[in-house]
Amino acid sequence: MESKITKALGMEFHPVAIIWSNEKPINALQFKEDKLGCVMWMFANTAKGKTSVFDRKTYGCLGGAVGLGFGNAYLNFPVGIECFYYFLSNGNKNWEQGRKITEQIKPFATKEFIDDFYEGERYLQTPKQVKKFVEQMPIIDVSFEYVVLKPLKEIDINKDRPEIIVFPLNPHQLSALIILANYGRETFDNVIIPWAAGCQTIGIFAYKEARSNTPRAVIGLTDISARKNIRKQLGDNLFTFAVPFNMFMEMEKNVEESFLQRPTWKALL
Repeated sequence: MESKITKALGMEFHPVAIIWSNEKPINALQFKEDKLGCVMWMFANTAKGKTSVFDRKTYGCLGGAVGLGFGNAYLNFPVGIECFYYFLSNGNKNWEQGRKITEQIKPFATKEFIDDFYEGERYLQTPKQVKKFVEQMPIIDVSFEYVVLKPLKEIDINKDRPEIIVFPLNPHQLSALIILANYGRETFDNVIIPWAAGCQTIGIFAYKEARSNTPRAVIGLTDISARKNIRKQLGDNLFTFAVPFNMFMEMEKNVEESFLQRPTWKALL
């Protein structure tokens, strides 16, 4: 698909279409079964032109499984979801069972993981907050075998039906899409920034918006772990902008008459 938005923004990287499918694309990048990895690594490769695919055995990490829409994988966190609550907050050093488990898993995990497990990533203040975060997440289990990431330019909208279109954007381009998302609406809060992992802001949070009567776009890559993971691939200057497909088509129709044709925007290109 040739996108008017892509052309008007002068994008360096490809927008990425997220597709639910029961067919595995040929020659797609895919993690090995049960191999640790970051969904955003695959996103970065797709933004550079390669198709990626995930299933319920090849999602990279538990947070990635949640983000892609493969159910509440946090229940499978090593030695229990309670440890995840401490892992994301103030660390498993703060309860007796967590300290014991840290010693047990040391021979089987990386030093970086052990440090985060014991000291905590500290993205939320307390385990109780993490529990509430998980309870409030729009977790779903998609009714398809695969979640596919495909460059938008390779999409045939007569055959493929993307759930979400994700733009990897620099700050100028991000500003432009925030404006465009509100351009044809009668409400002006049509973009949100939830706190979540990088994969979750392009996945389940955008999936939720896609099922709303008035879908909104979701800004992501505010997750510093994801930013650290993809900086070698995409640099330090990008955010994601995930748009439900119907909203994307709405925005496409508005390009030609909008500010994207005016001197202020062209001066920023």
